[in-house]
Amino acid sequence: MRRVHLPLALAVLLATFAFALPAQAAAPVICEKYGSTAIQNGRYIVQNNVWGADTAQCIDVNQNGGFTITQAAHNNATNGAPAAYPSIFAGCHYANCTTGSGLPMRADASGFRNLRSAVSMSYPNSGTWNAAYDLWFDPTPRTDGQNTGAELMIWLNRRGSIQPIGSQVGTVNLAGATWQVWFGNIGWNVISYVRTTPATSLDFAVDTFYADVVARGYGQRSWYLTSVQAGFEPWVGGAGLAVGSFSVTTSGGQDPQPGGSCQAAATVQGQWDGGYVVQPVTVTNRGSSPISSWRVTFTLPAGQAITGSWGAQLSTSGQTVTATNLPYNGSLAPGGSTSFGFQASRPGGSTAVPSGYTCS
Repeated sequence: MRRVHLPLALAVLLATFAFALPAQAAAPVICEKYGSTAIQNGRYIVQNNVWGADTAQCIDVNQNGGFTITQAAHNNATNGAPAAYPSIFAGCHYANCTTGSGLPMRADASGFRNLRSAVSMSYPNSGTWNAAYDLWFDPTPRTDGQNTGAELMIWLNRRGSIQPIGSQVGTVNLAGATWQVWFGNIGWNVISYVRTTPATSLDFAVDTFYADVVARGYGQRSWYLTSVQAGFEPWVGGAGLAVGSFSVTTSGGQDPQPGGSCQAAATVQGQWDGGYVVQPVTVTNRGSSPISSWRVTFTLPAGQAITGSWGAQLSTSGQTVTATNLPYNGSLAPGGSTSFGFQASRPGGSTAVPSGYTCS
């Protein structure tokens, strides 16, 4: 997120710089405070966005749909604003716009309820940060400047003594998980959903959360969604935080994962010293034709091993795990889904969990 207004001349300069980047350029390392680059023929933009500090930060962009923070010298007070929001987005952010997203989109439009996003992330065991979506709504379909309607944040994970803006106003079960709901106003409404158990991925319909925002009186159906962003807010450190994959799709649009119609999203159900359970890993057919089988691959962090599984056949090669369907759950109609789960061991004291679930 960006909490400050840029001087007009600087905003124009940044926008000019962003559009001057060739869409097919090699994936760069970005260290400029507000540096950004378009990937996948302009479908998404990755931005460094060091809006809350003057400390160094660099991100290594992955043209397949993500980035890794390679350097972060942040040391912000945890009772104040974060240092940055390095992120990948679809839509428009301060006149920097992607192509083909359909955003801005009014929240009562027929296509809004078909709008989905998915992300996979990985986290280091250091620093103070959150891993969060940031979705921006405005009363007008503006493509530049600060949105003034609502900022919808979805926290998948956090580390350290940080909390969202405002105060907790409730809890809710959405997208297969339980979330704390926080609300505050800083010139616009900020509604934050904080997952009660950490996750490394999320696949959701945008309206799943926005419908709850509207029901609580914090947003309106007449407002426009201007951008869907996913990334990290580091207060202290942040090196090693990574987005492995990201997608924003609508019904009839491109597949969430290039080259396929299958998508996987995982939830960490329980953790303890020396192990954890991931359940469910949801496999969904996002295509327009039935599929008869599926395969999900992911990477175990070093030193970990699979100790049990259900709902799929798992095999391991090095740290790469491949899960394939069982005879009863391989066929999925368009929009259909199934799930599996597994248990893994890890070195005592480690909090690492797998990321980058890929389905084919």
